Amino acid sequence: MSSNKESDMQNQAARGWRIWLVLVLLALIVAAITSKLFSLYTNEQEFLRSQGDARSLRTMLIPAHRGVISDRNGEPLAVSAPVATIWADPLKSDLQHAGLTRLAQLLEMRPHDLKAELSANRERRFLYLKRQVTPELAEKVEALGVTGIHVDREYKRYYPSGEVSTHLVGFTNVDGEGQEGLELAYNHSLRGEPGRKLVLKDRVGRTIKHIRSLQDADPGDDLQLSIDLRVQYMAYREMKAAVDVHKADSGSAVVLDARTGEVLALVNQPSYNPNERSGLNTSALRNRALTDLFEPGSTTKPFTVAAAMMSGKYTRDSIIDTSPGYIRVSGATIKDHRNYGELSLTGIITKSSNVGVTKLALAMEPDSVRNMLSNVGMGRDSGTGFPGERTGVLPYLNERQRVERATMSYGYGLSTTLLQLAQSYVPLAADGVFRPATLLKQTQPTAGTRVMPPGVAPQILDMMETVIGPTGTGRRAAVEGYRVGGKTGTVHKASGGGYAADKYVSVFAGVVPVSNPRLVIAVMVDNPKGQEYYGGLVAAPIFSRVAGGALRLLNVPPDKWPESSSSRVAMQ
Repeated sequence: MSSNKESDMQNQAARGWRIWLVLVLLALIVAAITSKLFSLYTNEQEFLRSQGDARSLRTMLIPAHRGVISDRNGEPLAVSAPVATIWADPLKSDLQHAGLTRLAQLLEMRPHDLKAELSANRERRFLYLKRQVTPELAEKVEALGVTGIHVDREYKRYYPSGEVSTHLVGFTNVDGEGQEGLELAYNHSLRGEPGRKLVLKDRVGRTIKHIRSLQDADPGDDLQLSIDLRVQYMAYREMKAAVDVHKADSGSAVVLDARTGEVLALVNQPSYNPNERSGLNTSALRNRALTDLFEPGSTTKPFTVAAAMMSGKYTRDSIIDTSPGYIRVSGATIKDHRNYGELSLTGIITKSSNVGVTKLALAMEPDSVRNMLSNVGMGRDSGTGFPGERTGVLPYLNERQRVERATMSYGYGLSTTLLQLAQSYVPLAADGVFRPATLLKQTQPTAGTRVMPPGVAPQILDMMETVIGPTGTGRRAAVEGYRVGGKTGTVHKASGGGYAADKYVSVFAGVVPVSNPRLVIAVMVDNPKGQEYYGGLVAAPIFSRVAGGALRLLNVPPDKWPESSSSRVAMQ
């Protein structure tokens, strides 16, 4: 019995010793694991992160191709070219790498400056070195294999027509986001959506394997404008030359398709090159034809005459006595250049009589002229969607505001943009049907809105043709081979609560050819400083050259033949 007890006690002791041994071993293992975990979490954390980063799968963005902006004939106005961005991870950059000197040369930097910049930003994880470099340069940088130096692919916007169409097209910033013009207005649809792909990178951050595509890049939508680049170039050339000759502060011209309201050309001076914007004068950024307001002056007189005819009180042959060349209205004196005596409505437009349109306006309902101007688009948003476009000012007038009603009849006391002025002449070219101006190519013309009874607008257009005749104020707007109807305007510039005596805005707006209107053109020159400042001497010749060039480019047949040719045809 005693021996059995001793044996049992020995067995229990052995088991207890083995249990304690196992427990001690387990404790040592736990301690070792804990110690290693602590070491990994503290001393080796940065090393493990870098190794994991260097050997992990990464999701990369695939840049989306921005949509092309083109003219109505498909000529590119804004395109995206592939480029690359060189950037650094200063924290990981190897400042002793042999390739840094060559990298600095490729980036057109001094090696010392490159190392100093990386060293000064040592705690950062991202630093641009150079943006929008050529793909060839990017490949050379990648081949160096410098630790911490990376290359991203992207696109750079390029504008083939440069300063000629920049006020319409606008430009993007270095990140490809629209900043001005239609690039800004249609930024969302143009930019598209970037894609994503899964890649494997090596320890220096280079992509070594494409795993799979996660999402394809969705390119931006293309945008086709209404402008004809040929007409745009020609109009720009003429406006630039005219502003230089007359030493003007600025100038603008708008060419519309009379049948659709499409903008075929829109140019401004001064301009700028969107491909090279260093040292850019911000005043050159304005699309003055859509953002700058001015009083349209006598270019509104055809609408006063149209309102008079629509009132039923007058016909084109009605006689208005403008003697003695001035009229007193509520203590204010309104003058003509001289005493024109008795004038028909046609004569009022031919001679641009302030007295004549004042008498017409005061004989009608107080809101007649204002309603007519509103119906043809003045004081209202044109609907082009262009950023910063102004609506102008067209005040409501009551019966007691006789002076204001009088001045509105000849284009003072209201303000408009040049695009609005051009747009207002579309009904005169379309037998009284108003179509809003558009910057986008139209597949078919809009239905339009009738703002004049049939037959009134053609009569007004015939009256406006006399302005270009031998006794009119716009003789220099004539275009050889074509009948032209238009109206001059010479407006004193507002200054200090009144009007400057020696600063003017020269304006001309017209329709061509009169027999079958195809183009509406408006020209404005701000503050010409030469000897000539009248609209008929400054703006009308620009109209003539722009209209003549556009008609030839668009192959519009002539509608005015020399009398000698007509006589020979009749004799035959």
